[in-house]
Amino acid sequence: MRYVMKIAYDGTDFAGWQRQKNALSVQEVLEKAVFDALGEDIRITASGRTDAGVHAVGQVCHFDSERITVPAERMPDCLNRFLPPEVRVLEGWSTGDGFDSNRSAKRKTYCYTLYESLREMPLKERYAVRLDTLPSIERLRAAAKLFEGEHDFKAFCASGSSVKTTVRTVYEVRVEEGESFSSCDVKIFVTGNGFLYNMVRTIVGTLLDVANGKKKEEAICLAFQTGERNLLGKTMPAKGLTLINVEYTMES
Repeated sequence: MRYVMKIAYDGTDFAGWQRQKNALSVQEVLEKAVFDALGEDIRITASGRTDAGVHAVGQVCHFDSERITVPAERMPDCLNRFLPPEVRVLEGWSTGDGFDSNRSAKRKTYCYTLYESLREMPLKERYAVRLDTLPSIERLRAAAKLFEGEHDFKAFCASGSSVKTTVRTVYEVRVEEGESFSSCDVKIFVTGNGFLYNMVRTIVGTLLDVANGKKKEEAICLAFQTGERNLLGKTMPAKGLTLINVEYTMES
């Protein structure tokens, strides 16, 4: 049987999703929970690797087992008592072998959270990045359109990546404004068919520079054409990024 799970995690103290030799990963603690709860040593595949320090509320993953008899919908309650409080299984279901949480994924949405404050807000610092002053929401929304569409995002990718192609389609970059704990918040939602290593964090850093007038729109177009990283803004800290949702086709 192929078990599928939707999971959430606070990525602060993890070295990302994927197993590491010398650091704790989300994949490791989840696989250990399956072993501790059900006595089977399995490997879990996720929709994609989140980087060290990145969070998730809608990560999707799967594993196969012919021995486990626990109904898929009971998997959250079965595993959560063996997981650290930073990781939780939210939903569980079964599917056919044709479904692959990684290869079958069609769209993913990430959210990057910023807040405006002269000093750090303890209740926000784990999941958002503080700025002394945020650009106007109008400028952010105008600049966000520059990143939509199919482009070669090579310049937005950290060095050392081994992907076959750096062309990706960004369907939407949506900017929402709000307020919590007496400070202004901005959430930047990026939806695409896939993302490169550090791509969303670099999009946000560049978006801020364009909205603040530090970068010109022409530099973004040139970065798409040439792949030159120095045309873009900085890569924003991992803690502000959360994987929100993964979408699949009905056939999956």
